[in-house]
This record gives sequence, structure tokens and C-alpha cells, in this order.
Amino acid sequence: MTLFSRRALATGAIALPLLAATATAAIATELRFAVTDIVGLENLQREWGPFQKALKDTAGLDFRFFPVPNRTAAVEALNAKRVDVVLTGPAEYVVFRVRTNAVPVVGLTRADYFSNIVVRADSPYNVPADLKGHKLALGAIGSTSRHLGPIQVLADQGMNPRADLQITHLSTSVLLEAVKRGDVAAGGMNNNDFQRLRDRNPDIAFRVIARGRDLPMDLILAGPHVETRVVDALRAAFRDHGAQLSAAILSGGDENQKFKGMHWITAIRDEDFNYVRRMYATIGQPQFSEFVGN
Repeated sequence: MTLFSRRALATGAIALPLLAATATAAIATELRFAVTDIVGLENLQREWGPFQKALKDTAGLDFRFFPVPNRTAAVEALNAKRVDVVLTGPAEYVVFRVRTNAVPVVGLTRADYFSNIVVRADSPYNVPADLKGHKLALGAIGSTSRHLGPIQVLADQGMNPRADLQITHLSTSVLLEAVKRGDVAAGGMNNNDFQRLRDRNPDIAFRVIARGRDLPMDLILAGPHVETRVVDALRAAFRDHGAQLSAAILSGGDENQKFKGMHWITAIRDEDFNYVRRMYATIGQPQFSEFVGN
């Protein structure tokens, strides 16, 4: 080996660790993380603190929480580069898609994530058309599974929900109580809500008169300012350490139990969210550019 070759080899041996260190340093940059349906830093820390720790322990990726008061604030923060990564639902994604250049990092599926139209079993309502002219209780305005989903379930059955029904929006606990008491003809809710309704009222029978298709997944989005290598590292973390990260999410607060049975999807197709776009069109907002009820 010539002197030049030895020097080149030595230089390369030094350069490779330096390059690796540089890449690691870039990826290890602290990311600012927001969740669109959780308000307040304390709530974020309670629900997502274990996930924060697991992501750092398994993949060396660190982030700090960036609480947002609502979904519009999350969009504005992402566009202003004040937040780097956002966890959001399928109804929110289609608006993010219009108003930002956010990059889908990974999808988070939920088991049995669909909307139901539920009535008491002793009611005279057997099919959606029987509800015409009666009261329908829905959850929070803009919710994928408690508002937009149930509306689309009825539209898919040939109804015009806005014209055919008296719609009221209630908190989830009040909605379940209203269905239980018969204060409304029916309630639109997700399957977890329906299971909760039955478990809390074992002496009352309920029935589902319409069930929606499975809803699209939640998504983790990265701002367009986040480096590609960081996005790739995030995606690899979910691919390689998905089980640990899922367990960490479920060890958070009660709100995260909706993700029980979750799976991580790294191949995201925008067309998978066209069903949500149909929901927006059904309620009269086909531009998908504004959050409903925000």
C-alpha cells in the first residue's frame, strides 16, 4: 500500500464517523409536537409523555410538546414553522392538505373505527328513513366519527340529513344519556361510544340501524420545513419500533385507549381520504378549506 493510499484510508476512516455524527445531530434536533384534539400542555404530557420517552429511547428522536388551542391554530403554527410535527385525524387531514404543504409521515389505524346510527331497541325506528322528521343527536361539530361520519352514513342510505332530520350536537356523555333516555330518536356515534353505551346500561337494549364503512386513519404530519432525513428517520422509527411505540401510547391517559389495536402504516395514499371529502361535500363544504365548528 502506498503512502497516498494509507493517507486516503485514514482520511476516509476519520470522515465517515464525522459524516455519521453530522447526520445524527441533524436527526436528533428537538422536534416540536402538537396534537390537534388535545388542549393544554398538562393534558399533552399526561396522554403523550410515555410516547415521547419511548421515541427517544428506541430511535434517539426527541421532541417537546407544543399545545394548540384548536385545529386552525395547528395549521397556522405549522405554516409559521413554530411546530414541526402534528398528530391529527382524517377529517383534519383533508384541510391540512389544502392549507399547508405538510408531509404525511405515518398513519395510525384504529380497530373498529366506524360510525353508527344507534336507537333504543324498543323504539319504532328500524331503518334510517324511519328517522325522517325526528331528532338526531351527534357529537362535537367537526368530529370524524361523531359528526361527519354519521351524517355520511345517512347520506349513503339515500337521506338528506340536513333537510330530513332535526340535528343537535351534544358532548359525548350527554349524547349517550340522550339516547338512553329516549330524548332523541337516534344518536350518531363511533363504535367505542356504542360499546360504552351498552356497558353502562346492561338493562337496556339498543340496536344499530346503520353502520358506516371503516374510517380512514389518523396521521402524523411533518411540516415542509422539516428535513427529509428527519422525516425518513421518523418513518423508520415507527416501522422498526412500532410495538414499543404503540404500547407507550396506550400507557398514557384514558383518551388514548381509543387506539387499542392500532397499526402503523408508512405508505400513505391521499385518495384513501376521499370518503372524508365526501363528508365535507355532504354538509355543504366541498372546498375542504375550513375546519367545521372551529
